[in-house]
Amino acid sequence: MYQISETLAGIWKTAVDDPDCQIIALTGAGISAESGIPTFRGEDGYWKIGSMNYTPMEMATVEKFRNYPWEVWHWYLTRIYKHRSAQPNDGHRALVELEKLLGERFQLITQNVDGLHLKAGNSPEKVYEIHGNLNYMRIFDSSRPSLLPMPDFVEELDPKEPLPEEVKSKLCDEAGNLMRPHVLWFDEIYNEELYRSESALKAAREADLLLTIGTTGATSLPAVILKTVAQNGGTIIDINPEVTWFSDYAMISGGYHLKGPSGVFLPKLMKLVG
Repeated sequence: MYQISETLAGIWKTAVDDPDCQIIALTGAGISAESGIPTFRGEDGYWKIGSMNYTPMEMATVEKFRNYPWEVWHWYLTRIYKHRSAQPNDGHRALVELEKLLGERFQLITQNVDGLHLKAGNSPEKVYEIHGNLNYMRIFDSSRPSLLPMPDFVEELDPKEPLPEEVKSKLCDEAGNLMRPHVLWFDEIYNEELYRSESALKAAREADLLLTIGTTGATSLPAVILKTVAQNGGTIIDINPEVTWFSDYAMISGGYHLKGPSGVFLPKLMKLVG
């Protein structure tokens, strides 16, 4: 059912074998969904404050956090609880194999904030988490990028109950500063210091082949990365069970769309070069 054409197989093997070929991967929510993590814009991302329901795009903002810090934290902690039990899947593990095979010729850019690529074994210096990582927090209203590990909350929180005081106390540093999740919010902009955005763009400019995996390109930087590689003559291979504008763009630019889960196609690609 999930087949790779001989033409694409040949292009892939040639790229991997070429010592001068730079290969980058751009991953989105699709690869994490295969590990059981709900997509960010799914129905279970909605949150109620008082009598009002808010979308994830409304919750994940500086403005909302400034006005309702504990509600926003409560919302994030319910997500973090689900992330903590998630494990890397075959797609994540295949990207670890690809990094080991390519070494300096590989970079991984991810929109995901679950940390599963690092958990799978990809090197921190090779992974650009352009939207942050929910395993960490930092001081709110501070330009200092120093990160603290997210506290380990053992019990799942009840979304209908107020955030317990003992939980609130863990969301401040030793000096009493309110912390925030280490994620990029919708009313913020990318930067290098916190999100490695310039490093991601540099990797795109130097790439000869781009794997786009489980992403719809709904945010600006991934779209720029895709277009940068294509405009520089690079090959794009899109892996997604759905047809998106990323897959259409890949095909129009002379690339390929592998219609199916990354947990199937990435191991197949690695088997071709293993």
